[in-house]
Amino acid sequence: MSRIRRPELVAEAARRNLEHLARLGGELRSSRRRRRLTQAQVGAVVGVVQSTISMMERGRGANLSVDVWQRALAVVDRRLMLDVTRDPAEGPADAAHLRIQELVLGIGRIAGYRGGFELATRPADPSRSADVGLRSDVQRRLLLVECWNTIGDLGAAVRSTNRKLAEAADLALVFGGDRPYLVASCWVVRATTRNRALVARYPEVFGARFPASSEHWVRSLSAGREPPSELGLVWCDVAATRIFAWRRR
Repeated sequence: MSRIRRPELVAEAARRNLEHLARLGGELRSSRRRRRLTQAQVGAVVGVVQSTISMMERGRGANLSVDVWQRALAVVDRRLMLDVTRDPAEGPADAAHLRIQELVLGIGRIAGYRGGFELATRPADPSRSADVGLRSDVQRRLLLVECWNTIGDLGAAVRSTNRKLAEAADLALVFGGDRPYLVASCWVVRATTRNRALVARYPEVFGARFPASSEHWVRSLSAGREPPSELGLVWCDVAATRIFAWRRR
């Protein structure tokens, strides 16, 4: 809890309220005038007297309820939006995704890979990046690992992975020169009920999209074994503490 004394809190709240009320009043006045409405006309619809609308437009409606403000703005086709700033004690918005990336980077490091976070597959376009890049200079490998908290548009996601794989071929040349690195890719997907149900609902689609052995990919990520040449899918537990193979039907 921040150590703000009560007088400071009261003063700061009053200052912010005055700013908000002045802005709201100005917006109400501008919108009313654009519609050529009088304060009395707006007040009649809202259910208050003309002097109340005048007070609101001058930024002096602190004692009025949110409902009155909402009704007044609705008369001029506006809405009152209430919001709060982000809690500084809250984790990052992509915390769930980051946990999977953290898991893959940790597993890869133990297996002997050098990890890269948000590895750019096209350096000129930062938006083109794999969630995790695992590189082994000894084994001359570059693994692109896409981490999924929730699977959305499967087709678009797979096409994106395929594009990144094609772009990574240039990185393989940069790293390996006349002996290009082997480039391979897999997905690590959080084993939520929703994701499991999706995979179970479309077994043929997922089987065709991810033909590589999931167990083979688990060994490649966790033990440094040579990866399959085809795209694969691996589960991680909901807490993102371990990976395990996708058991096909």
